[in-house]
This record gives sequence, structure tokens and C-alpha cells, in this order.
Amino acid sequence: MPYKERDINKMYYTMGEVTEMFNVNASQIRFYEKEFDILQPKKNKKGNRLFTPEDIENLKIIFNLVDEKGFTLKGAKEHLKNNKSGVKENQKIIDSLEKLKGFLVNLSQEL
Repeated sequence: MPYKERDINKMYYTMGEVTEMFNVNASQIRFYEKEFDILQPKKNKKGNRLFTPEDIENLKIIFNLVDEKGFTLKGAKEHLKNNKSGVKENQKIIDSLEKLKGFLVNLSQEL
């Protein structure tokens, strides 16, 4: 029986890891932290930000609204405030579709 790889989930991500994930500067992440209430990373004794998986999901939502859908910051805040559960559900669907797309791309390359 072949070895099945498990997804390794971290409890906290550093600022460097988050900037790599989203391909942005740390200043943009810090700016979004100040602007959006749903983004609340923990800080260690040194003051370094530690992002939970929930923070990463919230960042995905923010980047989707601002970068993909073209919302202004004010519009994105209002949309999140008025329709938080719907926005989170849409983000879950987007994530699952992106996983499926990656799987299909890998499958087509192997053929």
C-alpha cells in the first residue's frame, strides 16, 4: 500500500510566510490589519505577528474582494459587515475549485 501524504497544518504562520503566500509586501498586510477588523494576528513577546489559519482565510477573503472583484476598501468593509457568512462560504467554494483545478492540471500533465 503506497504512503499517503497528509496535509500539514500549522498553528501559526510568520509574516514572511504570509507575504510569500500572497506575493505582497509586509506593509500591505499590516495596512489590511489596521483597516479590517476581521484580521487579528497574534503578536509574540518581540512584537512579531503570528497569523492563524483563520487569519489566512480572512486575508484570502480580503484579497479576493479588493484585488479580484475590484471593491474599494470601504466597499469591502461594508460587504464583509453585511454578508460575512456568505462571503466566507464563497471563499470556501473558491478554495475547493482552485484545488480541483490544480489536480486537473497535474493530471493533464501526467497524461
